[in-house]
Amino acid sequence: MELLWSRVRQRGDLPGFSKVVSAIIGAMRGDDDREFNMTRTVLQDPALTQKVLRLANSAMYSVFGQGINTVSKAVIVLGTEAIGHLALGLKLVDGLSAASSESANARAEMEKSVLAGHIARQMASSASTRDAEEAVVCSMLHSLGRMMTTFYLTDRWQLVQEHSARTGLDENAAAREILGLGLDDIGRGAARQWGLPGAVVETLQDMPPKPVGEPLDHKDWLAAISTVSSRCAVVLTSEDSEIDAKLAELASSYADMLGLEVEQMLSAVDTAQKTAANEDAVVVRLPRRSTTDAKAVEAAPVQPVGKPADAAARLARGVNDMRDAQHSASAGQIMTMALETVYQGLGFSRTIVFLRNQERSQYIANMCFGDGVQELMPQLVFGDAYQPDVFHASLANDKMIFVENAQNPAFISKVPRWWKDALPTVRSFMVLPLTLNRHPVGFIYGDWDMAKPASRIEQAEIAPLNELRTLVMRSLEQRRQPEPAWARRIL
Repeated sequence: MELLWSRVRQRGDLPGFSKVVSAIIGAMRGDDDREFNMTRTVLQDPALTQKVLRLANSAMYSVFGQGINTVSKAVIVLGTEAIGHLALGLKLVDGLSAASSESANARAEMEKSVLAGHIARQMASSASTRDAEEAVVCSMLHSLGRMMTTFYLTDRWQLVQEHSARTGLDENAAAREILGLGLDDIGRGAARQWGLPGAVVETLQDMPPKPVGEPLDHKDWLAAISTVSSRCAVVLTSEDSEIDAKLAELASSYADMLGLEVEQMLSAVDTAQKTAANEDAVVVRLPRRSTTDAKAVEAAPVQPVGKPADAAARLARGVNDMRDAQHSASAGQIMTMALETVYQGLGFSRTIVFLRNQERSQYIANMCFGDGVQELMPQLVFGDAYQPDVFHASLANDKMIFVENAQNPAFISKVPRWWKDALPTVRSFMVLPLTLNRHPVGFIYGDWDMAKPASRIEQAEIAPLNELRTLVMRSLEQRRQPEPAWARRIL
């Protein structure tokens, strides 16, 4: 393990990757604000945002109703644990793959792990009482030790393979003799080093097939489905001429342990194989996407730079999420959906919710989306006594205000000092006031930085913004459920 971590440090200790993993784990373990923290963490990664929304709208979760358009609603539907597990698995595999992009062995192991995740999802969805997303992540990471060894200990991996071929030992046993640790030991050691959840760590070892007299407990079931999914992935990516027979043998060996029929398992493997080939271009026995198609997908932007062309439609879809959730979601959850809808719908550089704290006679920034804005939060505070500036004017008149050119010298006297100091690079911004019983309780702020193309709020976008504001105020007025700490401070 010392040699492994020294190699990791030599190749660059993946500091950005480690930071994201820490943020995801922190969001999973948070208290009052963990749903918002998870939403913010996911939105920092456009690729992860797309995967989360695709999952929430998959057939597996169709019971929750119509399309889900915001990550904040997906977090409510799927739960922070499922989102956290999905994000951890994706980040670990993507991070390791990026660190070793020049290694053919590394790429092959990553592809197997992704395929194993697809297989686990299909199998777990057939066992409706189980946690599908936890099974996906455990299966993706089941071969973590093998991935780490091929990525960072290439010379030792060659010795392990030679020893396995010479002695007839399986690779795990050969690794134990050559490295002093089995591949599963290495995987669990790496997982603990990264602080992954204990439930994931415990499944990073093979579970051989065995007769069962009663259903497996959750931990053993995860270990079993991770093992068979990983073994199926190895078979599918091999050059073996008896692939179908070996898959049937695996399904027969594990079906009883997983509480599934052999036919269900084979059907799940077939579906996963097709899904993986179409979505991830994993090397399986199916035609790969053409080079032209692959380049087009790679070149396609994952999110718009600046305001999207279909901003009004995006806002409307987000408002629809809020409307669907208003009877079951808390005020904090509705506020999170509103903030995300404005942020994603208009392509703002940052969005911030300011809420009034009557005890301190101040408006205080409480929630935010956008790069670097979290660090600015302590500066985003101002008094609630009326001042002749654009923020107090919007609150006093209960009207949305949009400033198209905040850098215009003729306008500079209408913005307060705290705003100029904290946000000096803003080109345009919007203030959407929140008023309860004719008393202002806060506002939603969004802006476009000068680094983004010049934009403005069009007439078609005002109606969904006004409905969004109405839904937020209605949720605050009803306050049916206990709120997180930040929401309790507004009254």
